[in-house]
Amino acid sequence: MLSAKANGPTREGAVRPGLGWALLGSELAVLFRRLRTWAMLIALAAVPILIAVAVKLSSRPTAPGRGPLFLDRITQNGLFVAVTALVVCVPLFLPFTVGVVAGDTIAGEANLGTLRYLLIAPAGRIRLLLVKYAGAVAFCLAATATVAASGALAGVVLFPVGPVTLLSGDTISVGESSLRSLLIAAYITVSLLGLSAIGLLISTFTDVPVGAMAATVVLSVVSQVLDNLPQLEWLHPWLFSHHWLSFADLLRQPISWTSFGENALLQAGYIAVCGALAYAKFSNKDVLS
Repeated sequence: MLSAKANGPTREGAVRPGLGWALLGSELAVLFRRLRTWAMLIALAAVPILIAVAVKLSSRPTAPGRGPLFLDRITQNGLFVAVTALVVCVPLFLPFTVGVVAGDTIAGEANLGTLRYLLIAPAGRIRLLLVKYAGAVAFCLAATATVAASGALAGVVLFPVGPVTLLSGDTISVGESSLRSLLIAAYITVSLLGLSAIGLLISTFTDVPVGAMAATVVLSVVSQVLDNLPQLEWLHPWLFSHHWLSFADLLRQPISWTSFGENALLQAGYIAVCGALAYAKFSNKDVLS
């Protein structure tokens, strides 16, 4: 636990230069030492393994167009296991785990009675919000990387691996296809940043972390439901989940970065708005626990 200097109180904005990095290191250490975090990462790692084993044991080949995207290509090339697993995890599993972590950022500290001690440190409310959000972003990266790495390993072990035929009909090498998989993982990580900001915002409104977690996860489901209603087509471009699965351009030759840029811009907007609202709420919050 960080502590304030003994020579007197310090203004919230006047903090030691190295304190932010120390606070971030402490946040990441606490986050990735939690049994809950490891349980969620293990569950995510199990998804591509289950997909690969199910396809391997199946006596019938998957017909094109049936099941998740790219499922029918797994038997021909194990590199598609990672991509298929990411497609499967994006609608529910990844948002669920990110919602749990983001919803716990501020509410979890308040519930444990450690929030006021973090502010006394002095960390400053802006700095604390930034550190908490950085922790949530780190989990987004870890979660997506876990699915991609587990899928790649399962694909290499259970299926043949070779040059990949892209959606555009071009064929690329194993090395370049691995790079495309990393780009897809990066795309999905960016996609989850807006949800993380929403979870942080909700977390500033309550001292009950379970409530903040549930609200964040529910909003991710609601956003996806609304995105599938043609009557609300005017709203679709503004929904944070609208571009979650729009990474097909990364599997074409040449790569089109349009969808990546639109997704990044949308998530940046949610980060800016939710971050500002979170600070407005948190800066006026009476921290009693």
